[in-house]
Amino acid sequence: MIDVSLTGMQSMLAGLAVVAVTLLIIFVIRNIMNKRSQIDLKEKYRDKVWSSPLKSRTKYPDVDGMAFSGPLFRYGLASALALTLFAFSWTTYEADVFIPEDALELDEEIEIEPPRTAEPPPPPPPPPPPVIEEVPEEEIMEEDEPEFVDQDIEEETVLDEPEPVVEEAPPPPPPPPPPPPEPEVEEIFKVVEQMPRFPGCENEPGDNKAKEDCAKQKMLQYIYKNLKYPAIARENGVEGMCVIQFVVAKDGSVTEAKIVRDIGAGCGTAALSVVDAMNNLPQKWTPGRQRGKNVKVLYTLPVRFKLEG
Repeated sequence: MIDVSLTGMQSMLAGLAVVAVTLLIIFVIRNIMNKRSQIDLKEKYRDKVWSSPLKSRTKYPDVDGMAFSGPLFRYGLASALALTLFAFSWTTYEADVFIPEDALELDEEIEIEPPRTAEPPPPPPPPPPPVIEEVPEEEIMEEDEPEFVDQDIEEETVLDEPEPVVEEAPPPPPPPPPPPPEPEVEEIFKVVEQMPRFPGCENEPGDNKAKEDCAKQKMLQYIYKNLKYPAIARENGVEGMCVIQFVVAKDGSVTEAKIVRDIGAGCGTAALSVVDAMNNLPQKWTPGRQRGKNVKVLYTLPVRFKLEG
């Protein structure tokens, strides 16, 4: 069986050719019929004797509209078969995606502290200083004026022994309130047992290593297929590597994407927009796993801008 494959342009040209041939046939038949109608058919067939009544079923055979029914029917079948063949042979080719060499290799290690999901609350403010109220001088004089009591002792005076004064210990101060609990900060890992993977390779045969290699290839195809080289960078010949960091959450969504290295001319923003658009894909990332649980993982993605020669 011959494998026939046609591009979209070839299929369109073939369809237009069939339409053009059909219009040409219609034009030719109309001209033939118009020319025959101008002949004096009455004079032509004045003394004609038909050998069979079937031949004279129309008054004049020259203008019989059914004379071309057989060829036209066969042409219609051939045209329908050709159009069907063109439709089934229409092949869609994926556009070639230019992926630079060593697209996922970093020139140097980038050390950036992972983002924290929650900041600890600020310490409580210190207590306000005591308020010192100023007392008027007149009140001080009145309160401090001593009262004189006669304390002279005579021989007949009997002195009573004073009872000992027992001082009660003051109650212990209340214990200070416990400090507020520190908010739980969810850890963001850099390296885990199973790194997050770009969607599209979970049903591929093989182990995690094979699925990870497949996911990296699909991610590169997605990035460089959707990456738009900024016009100002193209005009000025700007090339280089931008670096985007983002967090793959437990549910596989891409969060906290940011530019950590930019070569300018809008390249960093273009790379960031492609990463942000990953959340619009039909499937989410496969989240990273540590000790059998989904965890947040910090992912560093280099994006190379290189003009094709």
